[in-house]
Amino acid sequence: MSLQRPTVVIVGGGAMGGLFGGLLAEKGLGVTLVDVWREHVDAIKARGLRIVGYGGDRDVKIAATADPASVKSADLVLFQCKAFANPQAAASVKHLFRGETAAVSFQNGLGNEEALAKVLGADRVLGGLTAQAGRVESPGVVRNFGDLPTYVGEMKGGLSPRAADIAEALTRHGLPTHASADIRRDKWKKLLGNVGLSAISGATDLRSMDIVAVPELKIVVFRAVDEAAAVARAEGIELDTEEAREVLLKLTDPKGGGTGTSKSSLNADLAHKRPTEVDYIYGTVARLGRERGVPTPTIDALIGIVKGLESKYLGTARE
Repeated sequence: MSLQRPTVVIVGGGAMGGLFGGLLAEKGLGVTLVDVWREHVDAIKARGLRIVGYGGDRDVKIAATADPASVKSADLVLFQCKAFANPQAAASVKHLFRGETAAVSFQNGLGNEEALAKVLGADRVLGGLTAQAGRVESPGVVRNFGDLPTYVGEMKGGLSPRAADIAEALTRHGLPTHASADIRRDKWKKLLGNVGLSAISGATDLRSMDIVAVPELKIVVFRAVDEAAAVARAEGIELDTEEAREVLLKLTDPKGGGTGTSKSSLNADLAHKRPTEVDYIYGTVARLGRERGVPTPTIDALIGIVKGLESKYLGTARE
């Protein structure tokens, strides 16, 4: 695998995939966005990808396609599609995995790497996470909310040369990335923030910074974080709940470089009447809690609220 100038394919070129791809392409990396949203792909083909917000408004030339079969090779494949699309998405680009081609999941929730591994092979798949936030403003236009770190690491643990090389390559091409020796723990830490904020943002249409500014909502956020941390500990992942709360508050503070002016991707899904990732962000934690005998009443309530909102347009509401 060449990492001096790796060829990158991003499966899921929406908010975060588009942002990652745009930042990397802007620094001269060969990137192709693969996305099922044809209007978005056509806009990028016609005008390039427009990045607005943090870092200034600009247009970035980048390849995009709605046909995965048209992409012939890649050194690195980043998965940034919705979690429920993983089996089909991985199968659509399986032909790219020759030689030492590697995949990284930069997706919300738990279980993404395992789903990709079933199609691509466990040795091909690394875990990833990011504190970045992005939003699709319109077809071909992505908003950047800040410049926060990204992490990549081997799911089996340990600091591998491959993870270090990928992190260095992404950093050198405009996406500050760290190699992690314990990506599972890091992903749980990120998950705590998602569990605390995603559903509330979706239900209230509030930005992250506005959620924690409401005392009653802040209590709910912290209860959800505490429950998820308890499940993590039952799974053998040691997390400091107070540290998690502090990190969450920092991430929601735009004055401290956080992305508090953003709303969750779950919020965007509800607003556009799409299926959400509630089963992957919240549902997995609740299931693990039941298996380990750890109660998750706040998380269960948030799942119910999101499912209720989804039922309005997914046709599952009772008459």
